[in-house]
Amino acid sequence: MQTNVPAVPGGLAPSCESVRSLIASGVIPPIVANYITTLEARCLENEIDKKEVPRRGKSMSRRTGQNGHVEKSGNWWVVRWWEDVPGQAKRVHRRAKICPVTGLGKLSESARRRRAREIIAASGSDTQEHFDRVVKMQPAGCVTFSEQSKIWFANLIVRRRDPVAPATIETWEATLRKHLIPLIGDIPLCDVNNSVLKQVVGALVDKGLKPGSIHNYSQIPKMVMASAVDEEGQPLYPRKWNHHFMDLPRVIPKDQNRPTYTPEQITFMARWPHERERMLFVFLAGSGVRIGEALGLEIDKHISANFRTITIEQKVRRGKVEERVKTAHAERQVDLHPSIAQELSRFVGCRTNGFLFQTKDGRPLLASSLYSMHLQPALRQLGFVNEQTGTTRAGFHAFRRFRTTHLRNRQPCPPGLVQYWMGHAPQTMDDFYDLVRRDEALRREWAEKCGFGFELPSGVPIVPKTDLGEME
Repeated sequence: MQTNVPAVPGGLAPSCESVRSLIASGVIPPIVANYITTLEARCLENEIDKKEVPRRGKSMSRRTGQNGHVEKSGNWWVVRWWEDVPGQAKRVHRRAKICPVTGLGKLSESARRRRAREIIAASGSDTQEHFDRVVKMQPAGCVTFSEQSKIWFANLIVRRRDPVAPATIETWEATLRKHLIPLIGDIPLCDVNNSVLKQVVGALVDKGLKPGSIHNYSQIPKMVMASAVDEEGQPLYPRKWNHHFMDLPRVIPKDQNRPTYTPEQITFMARWPHERERMLFVFLAGSGVRIGEALGLEIDKHISANFRTITIEQKVRRGKVEERVKTAHAERQVDLHPSIAQELSRFVGCRTNGFLFQTKDGRPLLASSLYSMHLQPALRQLGFVNEQTGTTRAGFHAFRRFRTTHLRNRQPCPPGLVQYWMGHAPQTMDDFYDLVRRDEALRREWAEKCGFGFELPSGVPIVPKTDLGEME
């Protein structure tokens, strides 16, 4: 009896239709029964390979035990095997010595294999007890760190209490995406603890990050953990974080990159040939405001008629106005020295509205462009050297450090007034009781007394007009 059985050239898996037509024909002689079974098996394997098979998770019943991998390492024979560890989805390799390669204690190949199995058995890696302790102790419904970070991030954007600045949100998102998710994204949230964060800190140190950055980045996992709460708002996985156990590097202020400028350097920048940028340098050094705050100033909204007082209530970031400032205490009024006010008035000219510092078509300036096209060239011409980095790089924040240093050390300016002008938060009860912000006349008097520590292009040195002894 002849039967037309489709051939399988080269052992390739046939189509499922060929198998089904053969079975449906009813011609199934015993001689081809095994062949049909093989075809069905191959077809099933082919279909499964084309589908995305969902992961079923770890199961001890699907494991057959380990013999380990015996290999030579230096002067020793060693065995390697897999082991489940807490707080990690993937198993890790363990290794142990078996015997010396030569000399006393050397074992034969069969003895080495037998000894390898004994080592693995003694480790408990293949026991149900170890599996239950490491894997099954995970609470049901525990999401991964990556999943919880998405929940935390979504709530962060829309929350009304203590809203987070867009710049901060972008920084946190980049930190999660670049550093944290690749390291601990697959770990169940319930297993994220001091030991896991110790691994994170170690990885960040290996990447060459500075202690300040590592300290800031390590706060994000803590916030993600704290965001996991039950229906009553109670934390699902409370933790007591131990920085000593994590080996978190200490932030040493004197080692941080905090450049500032000298009076001579500011005087040089006050003679920068580009009028708009020259006025910006003078204004930043004479007021101490942040670059975003300065770029957000509008003539008709934030500058007094005599240019002596400016009001900070918005900022510009990446060329767009944000109707908020860094903190609640950053909303303030900053008083200027009369000479700075005169320069500012001359710069504004007949303009009555628009941004104080703007493009030709009235748009806000980009801080990044100002930095690369004017501040950096000015610093290179000066031969400026950053003591922390050894480069010529320093940012706009160095003007704030110059202003603070001048007010606190070169002039007897009241500490409460320095704190208010700089927009810093109160630290003591005396700071909270200090209401200098309500006394505009006193603020302007001190602004004139304190000067601003460098010379304007006119050559008039800006020094206190009143003898310091009379101000005590």
